[in-house]
This record gives sequence, structure tokens and C-alpha cells, in this order.
Amino acid sequence: MDSLRLRPSSVRSAPGAAAARRRDHILPSFCSIQRNGERRVSLSIQASKGPTVDRCKKFLDWKYSNHRISHQSINTSANAGQSLQPETEAHDPASIWKPISSSLDAFYRFSRPHTIIGTALSIVSVSLLAVESLSDISPLFLTGLLEAVVAALFMNIYIVGLNQLFDIEIDKVNKPTLPLASGEYSPAMGVAIVSVFAAMSFGLGWVVGSPPLFWALFISFVLGTAYSVNLPYFRWKRFAVVAALCILAVRAVIVQLAFFLHIQTFVFRRPAVFSKPLIFATAFMTFFSVVIALFKDIPDIEGDRIFGIQSFSVRLGQSKVFWTCVGLLEVAYGVAILMGVTSSSLWSKSLTVRHNIS
Repeated sequence: MDSLRLRPSSVRSAPGAAAARRRDHILPSFCSIQRNGERRVSLSIQASKGPTVDRCKKFLDWKYSNHRISHQSINTSANAGQSLQPETEAHDPASIWKPISSSLDAFYRFSRPHTIIGTALSIVSVSLLAVESLSDISPLFLTGLLEAVVAALFMNIYIVGLNQLFDIEIDKVNKPTLPLASGEYSPAMGVAIVSVFAAMSFGLGWVVGSPPLFWALFISFVLGTAYSVNLPYFRWKRFAVVAALCILAVRAVIVQLAFFLHIQTFVFRRPAVFSKPLIFATAFMTFFSVVIALFKDIPDIEGDRIFGIQSFSVRLGQSKVFWTCVGLLEVAYGVAILMGVTSSSLWSKSLTVRHNIS
């Protein structure tokens, strides 16, 4: 109601005269309350008497101030709700965990976990060849094994990371989900990661003080760098035979011999002895490393052909390389079964034959 006018005649003639008289104590007669478009309260005096006008003014002042207080309270509550909302989101566990999870996933893909698993299993298995009795499995042995595995895994991350740094354009075709190819990591970020892990690998090898371990890390560093970097006389991955020899040297020779000598000569302080099981493991891993070198390029044929990487899959075709790998694995496992059958140890015979047949 835009205008409310109270007149003495209308109040006195109303049936509820007693109620009207009670209202007069609050809102005196002869006053008019008007709200215009700007929400201002105006006072219209139709008959002026001193006390009556004062009472009307006091009522309007009280009414207007009460309206302002209630309006400000509503605005304050709304603003408080808006200010609390970002704070609530900032403390949401899901919003905190999401960037951490994304970072871990990116690093997981960058580190190429299948290579880490293979390296760790190879070092553990060849280290066990130096164990002559159950008493050799001691805290000393476990400490030496852990030092070797951690240092080797640091170097492994350097090698696979460096390869990704120089294969960004190729990986956009062959492996677009890798962090550098997808843009999750910048090249500067990749350089920082591989530099830190190379430094940690050499640092750990130096602190341990094992010559076989340090030389294993150094030779792996040299071959891994020469395999990937795009410099004159390097980037050996362009040449199929040289690339296969790099992988064979690291997987079949360095991992088997150097880490065995680390446990045998540095941890156990025994003379270097190349036992029959060690020779067999080295020969088996030679076949297996050739298979790794050939098989890894089968799904990458498209990008390798575009960027001039002359892998065996590009030169011979995927089908021929695949069946060549199958044949090499059959030879390797066949020799393993034969060695198990002719072994003088019953547990070695049963374990080797059962494992290779299954």
C-alpha cells in the first residue's frame, strides 16, 4: 500500500473504537506515511499540534531505523555465506588430493614403470646367485641389495626420461599419453627431473663406495646417453644393430655381471667367481635382451618411419620381427629347461622345469 492516511473522523466512527484508541498511542492521528519510488519515508501533516507531531516523528524514526538494521543484517548474512564458500572449497579433501594424484600419475608414466620392474627383478635375481647359504641372507646382504636397486632405479629413470626428451615429436605419434608428448611436462621440467635423478644415482653410488656398482651406473649412463641424445656420432637408436647392442650390453652384461660382483666382492668380501648359474643367467638374458630390443619397436613403427628411425620393425616389417622374437624366446626357455633337467640340485631341477613349462 503506497499511501496510508489516518483521519480522526474515520477512527472514531469505526466499530472497534477501543482498538483504534490503543493504536493511537503508537501512531498518532493527523499523520501520513508515504513510500515513494526511492524507498524514502515522508511525513504529511494535516493538522498540526505540537505533541502529536512529535509522537508521529518519533514513530517514523523508529520504523525507518528498524528497517535499515534488518536490511543490513540480510546483506551481511549473504556476504558471509559468499565469503565462506571459497574457504570451504579450499579445505575440501577432494580438491586437495586431485592435483597430487595428477602429479603422481604423470611421474608414473614418465618413469616407464615396466622398465623399473624389469630392472629391479633382474638385480634381485642375480644378487641371489651370490648367496651360498641361508646365513648369507642377513641385514648386510639386504642393505647392499637395497643400495644397488635404488641406485639402479635412479639411473633407469634418467635413461628413460632422457629418451623422452629427445623423442617428443616421435612420441606425439607413438606414445601421446607420455607427459612430455602430451604437454603435462615442459622440456625444462623434463631436464630438471633427469638431472636430479642422474645426480642422485651417482651420489648414492659414490657414498656406497662399491666399485662394481659405480662402474655399472657409469657405463649405463654413457650408453643410455649415446642411445638418445641428438648429437653428431650419437643417437644410436637410429641404427637397428647398434641400438640392440646398447640394450643387450646393459641388460645382459652390466646388470648380470656388475651387480653380481657388487654383492660377491663388496658386500660378502669374497673373491670374484663366475659360477655356472651366473654364466647361464647371462646367456639367457642375452637372448631376452635381443627380444626386448626388437619387440619394443613393433608398436612404434609409424612414428619411427616418419622421423627416420631405422628399427628392425621399419626395415623388416612387424610380422617378421614378432615371429623372430617368439623363436628367440622358445630357444631361451628350451635351454633353461635343459639346464634344469641336467642340474644336480633337486630343488633347482624341479623349480626350473616347473617354472618354464608353466
